[in-house]
Amino acid sequence: MTIQLDDSNQTLGSLISDRITGSFQQRITFAEYMDLVLYHPLHGYYASNAAVIGSKGDFFTSPHLGADFGELLAEQFVQMWEMMQRPSPFTLVEMGAGQGLLALDLLRYLQRCHPEFLRSLDYLIVERAPAFRAEQQRQINALSITDIHVRWCTLDEIPTDSITGCFFSNELVDALPVHQVVMASGQLQEVYVTANPDRGDDRQFGEVIGDLSTPRLATYFDLVNINLASDRYPSPYRTEINLAALDWIDAVADRLHRGYVLTIDYGYTSDRYYSPTRSQGTLQCYYQHAHHSDPYIHVGRQDITAHVDFTALERQGEQRGLTSLGLTPQGLFLMALGLGDRIAALSQSTATDTQVIQAMLRRRDALHLLINPMGLGNFGVLIQTKGLASSESVYPLKGLSLP
Repeated sequence: MTIQLDDSNQTLGSLISDRITGSFQQRITFAEYMDLVLYHPLHGYYASNAAVIGSKGDFFTSPHLGADFGELLAEQFVQMWEMMQRPSPFTLVEMGAGQGLLALDLLRYLQRCHPEFLRSLDYLIVERAPAFRAEQQRQINALSITDIHVRWCTLDEIPTDSITGCFFSNELVDALPVHQVVMASGQLQEVYVTANPDRGDDRQFGEVIGDLSTPRLATYFDLVNINLASDRYPSPYRTEINLAALDWIDAVADRLHRGYVLTIDYGYTSDRYYSPTRSQGTLQCYYQHAHHSDPYIHVGRQDITAHVDFTALERQGEQRGLTSLGLTPQGLFLMALGLGDRIAALSQSTATDTQVIQAMLRRRDALHLLINPMGLGNFGVLIQTKGLASSESVYPLKGLSLP
């Protein structure tokens, strides 16, 4: 496959091509390519103004549908705090906060409804993209809340065994760079990205198949108990492996002293992720609210994601001292936290003003989108814990209860 880059991508294309031609065997792993196009500090998708999320951008997330998502999530955090005997500080670590909408909704709601929790709260944001970090700081600094304590840092800057509270993320893991592999004739090989050495003014990328760049790619399937060499799988069979997700859950587990890890994302358990019928993997690209599977066009101007293997997060977490409390669809999670009551309250309104009624209808539609089983409602919510005493885990979390 060879794709010509347009002029607007010449700078990033040159950087990637130079990286490839300067590499051993003049190729880089797909994970390295994905990392460059998404996270290059100057020209990557998340570092540029191209990364506009929402109705005018390439995609939207749950917080773009209104404050209800953040408010319901806040109720879960308050219960965690209470079950842990109200530690102070209780540290919330939001990883990958995007434009900061979720943080704003959480903090505003806590100020209105749970001021005691807010006074105990230490809010950390881990954000790799400079443009997003600047936007988050602008938005949160404008809040007129005196009791908030918000800081920005990297995971590396958080000391080992230092956090009492909850690490949480919403649509973070799906954007971590993935390796692509192919199983053919019983042999597992890796997909590498190449450049045309005679490129001139054009920047072209292609693919070659080669030996694995790391033995971790082979042992990954031992972790999730999947045998791609089985006769059940077609040949060739192409898929992704997210080693960065394993490193990420390692880092989170290392830094959590006592509390929870809450991960919201779209994905599957391993048996569904590596289904024989999913022979081309789950990699998707998003450009202007359209999705496709070609990562070599719109370079630096489109999002690239892969579904999350929740089994891998659970089992890697268990090896690092985390205990899995449950994996549930976002729709059931939010209903258990009270989303159904909010829909019912809108239905019982006696409002007569046209603008009020229209606003209520828009909010009702947004609430239904959050639980739509064909969309956001089918996202997975994985909750893991570490260091809790038996007395702190007697009662189930609200979000994991039946609504």
